[in-house]
Amino acid sequence: MVEINLPFILEAIGTVAAAISGIRLAATKRFDWFGAYTIGLVTAIGGGTLRDLLLDIPVFWMQTWWYLAATALSLATVIIFRKLLVSQDKILFIFDSIGLALFCDIGIHKTLAIGYPMWVATVMGIITGAFGGVIRDILINEEPLVFRKDIYATACLAGALVYWLLLETGFSDLTQQLACAATIIFLRVLALKYNLSLPILTGYSDPSRKIRKPRK
Repeated sequence: MVEINLPFILEAIGTVAAAISGIRLAATKRFDWFGAYTIGLVTAIGGGTLRDLLLDIPVFWMQTWWYLAATALSLATVIIFRKLLVSQDKILFIFDSIGLALFCDIGIHKTLAIGYPMWVATVMGIITGAFGGVIRDILINEEPLVFRKDIYATACLAGALVYWLLLETGFSDLTQQLACAATIIFLRVLALKYNLSLPILTGYSDPSRKIRKPRK
């Protein structure tokens, strides 16, 4: 039986948000219900699964059936409110940002709780937040969002720095986690509103694409 505490509540909310973002995106690709459920599930549990495997701890969703049920509930929500959830692009952004923030948050907390240093917790937080979305995008044949110029993993890094600062200055666990999540969501909203992005690599030619001039 899973213990109901703050980390579980945050992970539960993040699971629903991430699952809805994945299912909503699958709906735009005209997946059937099973396909949409699968996309929602891997979006919700992908990052946390890799985190737990790397940390060599029991995989979180194997401890309770709740995560599978939450994904089913998310699918039902998208089916019932499909006109609202599928037709507006900002809906995907909202749920994706919430899932990213809370999963990064819980990844940092779990890693610190078993004795790893903050730099490891930061990496685990980014993996927890972003890897499920990477799997989602690969399965639906899209370029993974984390590899584009969007403020995505960078927002997780900023949230982790805020978490570390509050940890070092003696704030409570609740304050650390809420501030971390709020920072990530704030940066994502700010980036959307002002069209902020990281620089992209340009000016490099692909040697394989060079066209050889015919000899005279």
